[in-house]
Amino acid sequence: MFLSEQFNFGLLETPKTSDSREATYQGASSSSVPGTSSQSSVPGTSFGQTPRTSSLSSGNSHSNSTQVSGLSSSSSSKRPRYNAGNSSTGSSVSSSSTPNVRSSTSRTSNPGSSTRTPRGFSSSGRTPGSRRTPYTGSSMTPGATPARIDRSALVAIVEGRGLARGEIGMATLDLKRPELVLSQFSDMLTYVKTITKLQIIHPLEIILPSTACESGTMTNLSKFITDQFHNTSISTVQRKYFNETKGLLYVKQLCVPEYSSVELEVSSKYYCLAAVAALMKYLEFIQNTIYAPASLKIVFKGSENTTMIDVSTAKNLELLQNQRDPHSDHTLYGILNYTKTVAGARLLRSNILQPPSDIDTITLRQDAVSELIEKPEIFYNLEAVIGRFLDIDHLLSLCVQVQKQENVKTAENKITNVMYLKHTLELVTPLKEALGDCENPLLMASYKVLEDPRFVLMLDKINCIIHEDARYQKGTLNMRSQKCFAVKPNMNGLLDISRKTYTEMVDDITDLVNQMAGAYNLPLKVAYSTTRGFHIQMYGGGAEGYTADNLPGIFMKVTKFKNTFSFTTADLIKMNGMLKYQKVLQKKFFKAYRVKESLHEIYMMTSIVMTELLNNIRDDIGALYKLTETVATIDMLLSFAHACTLSDFVRPEFTDTFAVKQSRHPILEKISIEHPVPNNIYASEDSNFVVITGPNMSGKSTYLRQIALLQIMAQIGSFVPAEYASFRIANQIFSRIGSDDDLETNSSTFMMEMKEINYIIQTVSANSLIIIDELGRGTSVEEGVGICFSICEHLIATKAFTFFVTHFRELTMLDSLYPNVENYFFEIHRSFSIEANCEKVVYTHMLSKGKTEEKHYGIQLAEISTLPQSVVTNAKQLAIKIEEEKKNSEKQDKEICRQRAVFKLATRLVQAARSSRLDDDSLRQYVASLKKKYEEEVLSLEE
Repeated sequence: MFLSEQFNFGLLETPKTSDSREATYQGASSSSVPGTSSQSSVPGTSFGQTPRTSSLSSGNSHSNSTQVSGLSSSSSSKRPRYNAGNSSTGSSVSSSSTPNVRSSTSRTSNPGSSTRTPRGFSSSGRTPGSRRTPYTGSSMTPGATPARIDRSALVAIVEGRGLARGEIGMATLDLKRPELVLSQFSDMLTYVKTITKLQIIHPLEIILPSTACESGTMTNLSKFITDQFHNTSISTVQRKYFNETKGLLYVKQLCVPEYSSVELEVSSKYYCLAAVAALMKYLEFIQNTIYAPASLKIVFKGSENTTMIDVSTAKNLELLQNQRDPHSDHTLYGILNYTKTVAGARLLRSNILQPPSDIDTITLRQDAVSELIEKPEIFYNLEAVIGRFLDIDHLLSLCVQVQKQENVKTAENKITNVMYLKHTLELVTPLKEALGDCENPLLMASYKVLEDPRFVLMLDKINCIIHEDARYQKGTLNMRSQKCFAVKPNMNGLLDISRKTYTEMVDDITDLVNQMAGAYNLPLKVAYSTTRGFHIQMYGGGAEGYTADNLPGIFMKVTKFKNTFSFTTADLIKMNGMLKYQKVLQKKFFKAYRVKESLHEIYMMTSIVMTELLNNIRDDIGALYKLTETVATIDMLLSFAHACTLSDFVRPEFTDTFAVKQSRHPILEKISIEHPVPNNIYASEDSNFVVITGPNMSGKSTYLRQIALLQIMAQIGSFVPAEYASFRIANQIFSRIGSDDDLETNSSTFMMEMKEINYIIQTVSANSLIIIDELGRGTSVEEGVGICFSICEHLIATKAFTFFVTHFRELTMLDSLYPNVENYFFEIHRSFSIEANCEKVVYTHMLSKGKTEEKHYGIQLAEISTLPQSVVTNAKQLAIKIEEEKKNSEKQDKEICRQRAVFKLATRLVQAARSSRLDDDSLRQYVASLKKKYEEEVLSLEE
């Protein structure tokens, strides 16, 4: 069977620190709840048509439901389920094993469908506009890397109350990766840290306390999450299941010994522990998934030593998704992703969205990339070995899950997983040998990880049970044979008998096909597929000119694909395990026996042996977590080195100055036929604010994105496209790009601008990097200039590196007021076209120091478009007229002000002559002061 069939998750898409623990967080009751499980809805059921939040009582539920004592209301939607590999997905626990269970049944809109959900858990399916269940399973062969990472993570979130409001606890578990990630941090009123973390995790489902989503009392956190993640299921769990005491017990029980130090780290992190308790309870009841003791990698990740990139900035910079074509690889992730494994692709994605800000980590990565570039033999050897690794995270997840029910499918999966585990452990030695000549500390640390004796110990235990030559092979029939004969002989007497029976039947099928080939003188061969079972194939592209019509009549169900015929016979169908069609209740089905029954017996007996084997090696499985980290890190570093060899990249330095010589846009360089025009970038403490002007289409917006992309590339450890590069470590990267309104929040273009710039102002620090593109376009010119000027003055004082693109000429005056402001502009050249009989504009896309002197460049751009010439000519005349009127108005204003100054002077002189009682000296001084004031006013008007 293909790898894709075994590594397939049928995931369906459904809808500040406080020391006062008792005063701010009410602990839940520690009473246990009887276990139960939910049953999947009927195939073909449409999801995403339910309300966004649902918490109905059982009496109002319009579906079959099961209520469990101690839990509250259930979901009102048909509950889709996850297929977590070895877990007994789709099955429900019998009522005899679940005390205090009572069932209620009522009419449903879709007869035959049912939902069984424990009380206390509810969900809201939200897939607007979609009536099909999205496929999120992996369908990759070993070494393949997906274009985008499938969603399979569940996240539980809880927020403190009272004085601790804003303290966020988060627990994340990926169903394809047995890694439980805990986070606790203080967030702002806009919950930007929470939203950013969720964006990085890209969850399939978010679990919140029911008290946070109740109508009328919906918290701000739940509102933000609902607004930001439209296509993510949001489920609610009663607040009492967010129990920090049980959460700590889960951590102690499930954590592998290698990461047991996390217990001390999170023992006082009450909110993330509460989230753990709710998440694991939800997995047990709803997803029917249980993990073996001491089998999970549990880590605590705060926001330290990372650079924060908000959701809007990630979208504007096209870090993961191209805005024009969501399926395009023209993104930063796309141009850097030369990874061979899924783990490496995940690590690259998370680093791009949240780059490290620790200089030691970045330098170690740069040193490793340099060594891989300088030693091509090591590079190619590592690349060859890494490409043979499977998705170790997914494999681990399947191995540590304990199924509640054994069936043929779970038995087959277990056999496949052990074979894949054997394949993975056999690659440890070649990988260690490939790292043997490395000198970089990071690569040497990876070598030491691979020296762990537990890898050899686990492989020896597997080889005692499994044939040494049993391994992953392409082809359904080949893989089936590998699984049938994976266990060595004499391990189980009944297994040996079943395999002998199966072999005899397969030999009979082969003999039958060979006899028919000789009888009809045809080039027949045995083939196998999961849909048709054993059947016959024949090449029909020769000179004989075979067609479906001239084949012997004994052959039935003839199909042709290209030059190959596929068909079967009645005898082969019987031997294959399929009887003739029988109609029962107007439904067709096959009665299976012989080959299929024998195969199922082999799988079930082999599964017993595999279960004992997995139990024996689980004590050493912690070493595989280290292997996962090692493979992912090496794969990402190889990807960086690969990208550097394809282009002229340079290793960046890290100082207190942002200086890049002849920098190039990394995405444009990859996709453009012609090389993009290189430009310099410079910012420092004495010139931290850069104002950029220039005509439309001159390259201003592209230049801004280029600045941020290069900063991210440098901080993740990659080299950058430039001749020389020096960066300052940024703890935050902000952007204000685009001019779209938001219909959902009823926000105009200007309101969206103000919201985004307010977020920047509220969270900016001295080490931030800010790019702003044409702020203030959504309102009048006067108001836009005033707001931009005020915002610029605020950002200038922060010492953050800011690159500000604008069409407002008034902002170029900032350099005369502040010494740390620099002006740059994009040059254009003009030339007269004899053919078009008009002046043409040539865009150089070159950045120069100073202010642009171009005027009416918007009209010039319209002139080369398809606008009628009469419209363009009229626009020119109106623009010139308006400009002249403005100048005349300024002259008139000056004359009026001069006349007013004369009037005031004359009035005061007449008043002094009429009623002054001053002596001569005092009067002389008063007149002199009036003269001085008048001269100052006139002089200011002339300036």
